[in-house]
Amino acid sequence: MGRKRIMAAVGAVAMLATGVTACSGGSGSDGSGGGAQFNAAVSKVFNASDAKGGTIRMANPGDWDSLDPADSYYSYEWDFSRLFGRSLLTFAPQPGPAGAKLVPDLATDLGKSSDDDKTWTYHIRTGVKFEDGSTVTSKDVKYAVERSLDKTVFPDGPTYFNDYLDLQGYTSAYKDTSKDKLGLKAIETPDDTTIVFHLKSAFAAFDYFAMLPSTIPVPAAKDTGSEYKKHVVSSGPYMFGDNNLGKSFTLVRNPHWDQQTDPLRKALPDKFEVALNTNADDIDQRLIAGDLDFEVSGVGVQAAAQGKLLADQKQKANTDNPASARLWYTAINGDVAPLDNVHCRRAVEYATDKTSYQAAYGGSIGGDIATNLQPPVIPGAQKFDPYPTPNNAGDEARAKQELEACGQPTGFSTNISYRAERPREKATAESLQQSLAKVGIKLTIKPFPQGDYGKLYAGKPDYAKNNSLGLMIFGWQADWPEGFGYFSQIVDSRVIRASGGNSNLGVKDPEVDQLVDKAAITEDSTARQQIWSQVDQKVMDDAYILPGLVAKSLLYRPARGTNLFVSDGYGMYDYAAVGVKK
Repeated sequence: MGRKRIMAAVGAVAMLATGVTACSGGSGSDGSGGGAQFNAAVSKVFNASDAKGGTIRMANPGDWDSLDPADSYYSYEWDFSRLFGRSLLTFAPQPGPAGAKLVPDLATDLGKSSDDDKTWTYHIRTGVKFEDGSTVTSKDVKYAVERSLDKTVFPDGPTYFNDYLDLQGYTSAYKDTSKDKLGLKAIETPDDTTIVFHLKSAFAAFDYFAMLPSTIPVPAAKDTGSEYKKHVVSSGPYMFGDNNLGKSFTLVRNPHWDQQTDPLRKALPDKFEVALNTNADDIDQRLIAGDLDFEVSGVGVQAAAQGKLLADQKQKANTDNPASARLWYTAINGDVAPLDNVHCRRAVEYATDKTSYQAAYGGSIGGDIATNLQPPVIPGAQKFDPYPTPNNAGDEARAKQELEACGQPTGFSTNISYRAERPREKATAESLQQSLAKVGIKLTIKPFPQGDYGKLYAGKPDYAKNNSLGLMIFGWQADWPEGFGYFSQIVDSRVIRASGGNSNLGVKDPEVDQLVDKAAITEDSTARQQIWSQVDQKVMDDAYILPGLVAKSLLYRPARGTNLFVSDGYGMYDYAAVGVKK
């Protein structure tokens, strides 16, 4: 059977793969190199140029989950990975809504479905080379997916392939004891340019799985398991030069990359330099001074710099303030007593002063107050408020009623965690500490490193429970702008792994799981969107998530940058498109 309606909009942009990219300029582009203004790189290209050369300088306030594409899950990591790796499909390198559409990358076309959407076939481009000059084949893509299934080795990567491939007991490329050593039977490679995926249940949007970095090819002979992050073998325009884990790394040109096999990338800079674990406020100062080009995580400047930039019209003209399919929120952990009682969780919902939550992110420039889970940019999203409070400032009376109902009339004590490298999350923890204290809920603040937050701390169920992480500050950017791409990894209890690396920090409701399954096989888009609204309503009724803000970020646009635009697919600048004035 042919591709279902969920993919109809995707097919309309397949023509982009012929080479018509944002780097070519076009209407709305600032080809003159001037005209800086607020939001100049939102929905259009700023400072279009095909000039090559120069070095892009980046810094990260924390560390990568991993440079290994199989073990990364932050949006910026997926955005950045396209510099050194080529997945089967990718988001179109275009500003505005077109940038959230899928186009072929390593593949020659979008997937062809059969067997009622349980079988998906792709053909890969010929002539694509690894950095050592060897040819990329379909077997390298198959091996990349096989290895990504091992969540003991790669706990931070997404679980979509684990959840939907017909694994038949297969768990890992490192534990393959089959006599024929042909690997996972759910993936076939009948020749060097064909790869076929077999699913255990139908899924009409499988092309989004083909976009995942876990389809970036890996040569089996070069795989070193958990050590592969030290030197990922490039299939893209850049390869790793120096790599000092936890400190810095560089990308330099891949001499075997061929523009003829890659119509999406211009590969303008000669080099990328990335510093890690750099103080966030120092990053902002260096951005404004022109000593740095990008804060790579894409969350925007911190509160101190934000105020200065917005107060100076000349400086404000160098910023962009895009909205995205991201929610800043706090998980309420039902594994930690007394939050195992829904009324105690609802007390947190009512007691929260969301104006203070918003202030922690710099006010309205940092995002709009959220009262439910789906951001408005998700098609079919509906806004509702199950825990209304006067002026969004909290309702002490309603909170105390819920505390009475859960047997904690004078309140209770628990811990709240946040990512240590993110000052706004610290400010959020402090704001929640203050607002919840008014009803007797006492919070002790616990910071943890960003790079291991999901792997070892908030995203590791036993650790979170044993250390009383009752509240866990988090945020979620949709893997793709559709209900499944937004919800499945944060509300489906079946994706929670005891080993850690989870994005679902505690939503456990069989009714929610059933709704996720129902939406996944529903072909009519309107009906499917209504199911996702039911998911939103059920999770909010369970009070497993305290929504904070529909995220906006204030990005500082480098004066010497070229081909700058915000990707709607990633919610930040498209790093594979940018160039720099030498």
